[in-house]
Parts: sequence; structure tokens; C-alpha cells
Amino acid sequence: MVIVGGNGFLGNHLRQHFQQLGYRVVIISRNLHTGPDSVQWDARTLGPWAAELEGAAVLMNMAGRTVDCRYSEANKREIIASRVESTRVLGEAVAACAVPPNVWLNSSTATIYADTEGDKPANTEAAGVIGTGFSVEVARSWEAAFDACFAPATRKVALRTSIVLGRDGGAFPVMAKLARLGLCTPQGTGRQWVSWLHITDFCRAVEFLISQTEEAGAFNVCAPNPLPNREFNALLGRQLRPLLRLPQPKWLLEIGAFFLRTETELILKSRKVYPQRLLELGFEFRYPTCGQAITDLLAS
Repeated sequence: MVIVGGNGFLGNHLRQHFQQLGYRVVIISRNLHTGPDSVQWDARTLGPWAAELEGAAVLMNMAGRTVDCRYSEANKREIIASRVESTRVLGEAVAACAVPPNVWLNSSTATIYADTEGDKPANTEAAGVIGTGFSVEVARSWEAAFDACFAPATRKVALRTSIVLGRDGGAFPVMAKLARLGLCTPQGTGRQWVSWLHITDFCRAVEFLISQTEEAGAFNVCAPNPLPNREFNALLGRQLRPLLRLPQPKWLLEIGAFFLRTETELILKSRKVYPQRLLELGFEFRYPTCGQAITDLLAS
């Protein structure tokens, strides 16, 4: 298994999960690491790294600049370019393989769907409404670059992944820390939907898509029970029991985002997404509800 851009939270968990299954896992990243299974690349041009794809069972691409930043014009260009260029050059490498990877999973995001509030149906792969705005532009550009890669001998899967919750990385440790300080109240109106996934189910879903189906195309990789932001924060509050509960109106979040050099869209956009294709193929979630996931992640 070759994981591109695999040195972060998700990549580390995937590496451990698939090594336990008996895979040799090779990490390709911009950073130079020692060891026989770590390879450096520049994410733009072909190089010696491309040899790692020859005969691989799985190619997993997670490369891309973080979106947790201010959306300046320079940052916007870099966010999109880092995804499009890395996907394009991987396509060139796959096309050059005598024995290309069996399956290529390319990251995307559940944020591709429109802001979905209230009782509107959740977005499925077949009936989802594609949104507008910068974050949607990122997802559409990423998937378009992936679609353009000619790989007739390789099954291609786009992972429209929601926020992934884990103890040791990603957003959840920050959420829990803030909740302990009293910030477990609704953010903004609190009516925006939160689509989420436990890290264990993320790894299990990737394994399922590799080994239990021959389906290709876009998959929503999220738990089947999204919930409003108000309820998500209430779950944290009931678990962590802070002495104070501080309000989080939108204007205050805007000020905080400015000083933290991030954007409020990451918490205020309503993401209501449903994993219809995974469920229809028989995937069973270990943590189908957010209450179960949070209880597990906060267990000592």
C-alpha cells in the first residue's frame, strides 16, 4: 500500500491499520524521513518515488495543503494547486506503470455538498446537491483532476470524507480542550449540521472499499447519523461537565478565527451527508452515532 501525503493524523492511523492486516505500507511525502518505507517527492514532478507504485495493491492519495488557514488569495491558490498538481502527477506515474495499482483512492471532502440546513434531506452520492463557494471549488477541482487521470487498469475511488474524530490528532482534541473550558455551547445558531466519522470507522471504510467491493466513483465516507451543532456540543458538555458554559455567537467566532488565522466556515457551514453507497454495499459502522463515538474517544 502506498500512502501519499501520509504523515498526518489520518495517514498514521491508516498505516498502523494496514500494517496489522499484513500490508507493507510505503509513505510518500514532502518531508524527508529515514527508513526503507519512506520516500520523498515534490508533489509536482515525476521522480524516483514513482517506482513505488509499480505493482502496488493500493494507492491512497491524501496530499494537499491544509484548509485550516485564512482564505487569502495566495492561500486559496496554494490549497487548490497542491491538490490538483499532486493528483495530476500521480496520474502520470500510474499511466507509466507496467503493473499499475489495483485500486487508487483519492481524497476529496464532504464539503463538496451545498450548505444544507433544517429538515432538508441529507446529501447522498446519487442525490446530493453540489454547493458553491471556495471550499466547494477546492473539492470540485480535486475530483476533476482525479477524473482526468487515465487509468483503465486501476479502479478509482473518490473519498468524500467528513470530519474524522480521533484522540490523537485532527480537530477533536482541540474541540475537547475548548469544551472543558466552557466552549461546549452552540456555535453560531447551532442549527448547522455536523457530519462526522470515528477514526476507527474511517480506517475500516477504506479497508472495505479496497477489499469488499469492486465499485468505483465517489463515496461519502461519514457516519450515517449527522447531528446539529447544538447537539454535538451538548454531547461534549454532558461528558466533560465544565464549570462554565460560554456563549459562542457568530460575531465572536469571527474575531476568534481572525486571531487564530482560520475561517469560521469550518464550523458554521451546515454539512448534512449520508453514506448511502457504503450502506447499500453492506458496510457496518462500529460507531454509528456520535454519542457512541464521543464516549469512546473521551474514555480514560
